[in-house]
Amino acid sequence: MTTILVPYHQDERLADGSIPVSADITVHPEFPDGDRWQRLSGLFESVAAAVAPEVAPGRVPVVFSGDCLVAGATVAGVQRAGGDPAVVWFDAHGDVHTLESSTSGYLGGMALRLLNGAHPDLYADRFGLRPVPPGRSVLVDARDLDPAEAEYLASSPTRRIPVASVTADTVPPGPLVVHVDVDVIDAAELPGLRFPVAGGPSTSEVLAACDRLLATGRVVALDIACPWWPTTDTQDRARLLARF
Repeated sequence: MTTILVPYHQDERLADGSIPVSADITVHPEFPDGDRWQRLSGLFESVAAAVAPEVAPGRVPVVFSGDCLVAGATVAGVQRAGGDPAVVWFDAHGDVHTLESSTSGYLGGMALRLLNGAHPDLYADRFGLRPVPPGRSVLVDARDLDPAEAEYLASSPTRRIPVASVTADTVPPGPLVVHVDVDVIDAAELPGLRFPVAGGPSTSEVLAACDRLLATGRVVALDIACPWWPTTDTQDRARLLARF
């Protein structure tokens, strides 16, 4: 597997070592002038351009970044290589807000909804993502939903399943991009998260679910989001990321 490091939380450059992995490729975008959406489009274009040539010959890249918005760029890279993947989204949160429903305005809370086609003029259209239909997305262990997210998911074709139920039969057919926000892991087991949520699965349970998907041979890319606060003690984080 090729490791691609995207050392950014949205358009904010993270300090060296914030995502402690040994990278084969590190993305250093040329940020265009303009607002945050325009700057992010430059980042996502660079990520898609790094992913596509890894996927084309059959390699499975692992993309590490500081937030969930990069997942759309990982999918766009797979699409550029000729793939048409479904998405398995591990996250403690729903990430299905829109600009209208979000009370905080935090863009990461919209990541899956954007990937599914919300606000295409601000997101997908700017870096060539073909939105993945909600019915080809599975949301795993989202246990912290705002009321607007719960209302949307109640009628959305996006399915919700617990980590223990992740198998080849409970995810869409065909190629898969597996996205893991590490905050899906129980907050007591992974301190320092920006948005910790209690009551989640263990690290071993999450990794076992990912292994079950990898064993299908259908995973074409892994996308790992690490939305945690900086720390000087990164040993535990490095050990976790090395297991992906």
